[in-house]
Amino acid sequence: MNPVRSASLVEKVFIDRDKLYSMLQERPPSRSRLQEILNKALLLEGLSLEEAAELLLVEDHEGIRMMMEASRIVKQEIYGRRLVLFAPLYIANACDNNCVYCGFRKANTRLKRVVLSIPEVEHEVAALLRQGHKRLLMLTGESEESPLDYFIEGLRAAYRVRVGPHNIRRINVEIAPLDVEGFRRLKAEHIGTYTCFQETYDPVLYKKYHPSGPKSDYEWRLLVMDRAMEAGIDDVGIGALFGLADYRFEVLALLEHARHLEEAFGCGPHTVSVPRIEPAEGAPLSYRVPHPVNDEDFKKLVAVIRLSLPYTGIILTTREREELRNELFHYGVSQISAGSRTNPGAYDDHDHPDSGAQFSLGDHRSLEEVISCLIDQGYIPSFCTGCYRKGRVGVDFMDLAKPGLIKAFCLPNALFTFKEYLEDFASEDVRRRGNALIERLVREEVPAHRKDRTWEGLEKVAQGERDVYL
Repeated sequence: MNPVRSASLVEKVFIDRDKLYSMLQERPPSRSRLQEILNKALLLEGLSLEEAAELLLVEDHEGIRMMMEASRIVKQEIYGRRLVLFAPLYIANACDNNCVYCGFRKANTRLKRVVLSIPEVEHEVAALLRQGHKRLLMLTGESEESPLDYFIEGLRAAYRVRVGPHNIRRINVEIAPLDVEGFRRLKAEHIGTYTCFQETYDPVLYKKYHPSGPKSDYEWRLLVMDRAMEAGIDDVGIGALFGLADYRFEVLALLEHARHLEEAFGCGPHTVSVPRIEPAEGAPLSYRVPHPVNDEDFKKLVAVIRLSLPYTGIILTTREREELRNELFHYGVSQISAGSRTNPGAYDDHDHPDSGAQFSLGDHRSLEEVISCLIDQGYIPSFCTGCYRKGRVGVDFMDLAKPGLIKAFCLPNALFTFKEYLEDFASEDVRRRGNALIERLVREEVPAHRKDRTWEGLEKVAQGERDVYL
């Protein structure tokens, strides 16, 4: 049984299933109407639910190309040449749920279950620091074997680890829904974004895919961000697992969720994640995806989210293969994982190398290989945590982002963290090409009033100073 819900929360299911599906029964927009919607999106003020639904109805190749081009412009205008990098850190794969698409499901008797000890958590973090990571997403299954006390102890341990001058500067969290008091405890641990996916927003299909365990309660999960934000969590991340229902319905539901949070708390989600189902050992539905999403539709849904929520980060993980990830960097994605593993103990070769994974990966490149590719495409790999640590989060972040003021901090800070990576972790070839890219972007894209401070910050990093940010 889930804890008693807070009486101060509005117990309202804001997803109208019939309404959202009915919007997908309309005719696709004409070419002139499509252009009208895209012109509005280019104003960087987002789109209505009805306009997003019209875009989702577009099926012809030229129409989708127009949407992708518009999303490229919006992405460039708001995020520029930055891509934020992080690594997932799974500390336990024990789980009491039976989600039929997940390798961690309780009924999967073939999975080797592991709950990392605190020293093992520290080993994993040290291994990630040696690669150059500074931002983590810490995850665990929902189980009495890994309660909140254990997770908090793991968070504290991760923040304590030092490898030379390096430490983890931001830990985002993806764990099962808590009550308000639980979220207050989590906030006190200086977390970054709290992330939780609804998986599918279709309440009928949700019951089918979550037959048992605490996760089977649709409304408890749907209202998780209300409780998190009531508890004072500044940044939250929502998402759907594409393939469980009509992807167009899920996109509309995500937009409704964002609208609900904006109306209720004055700030929508900090991020939206767009994972697709991938094969997982012992998860039968992962091999028989009920509503498969092909690459063309996947690119379209990323574009629609970017055009509808221009200031919200879009996260793309290593579930997707290298070629598709490289393409989507241009069209809306702003945060990516790199060098990922989805089984506990997998980063340190001595700790549980045979523990069970949650799902299969599509991109197996190392962090340096991903960074090398980003350099070739002219992108700055960013490990920046400046806004989080200066309190530019939640409503304050959006107040700076929407008028375009946040960019004055973002590009210089991204350059500083990239320079730090090049100095301390990169091979000679990557360092040479990365420094050339930094010099070009300072000349061409850093605003004139920030150039001097940017050059000064880069020189500080070159001279050995670390953790430089505006």
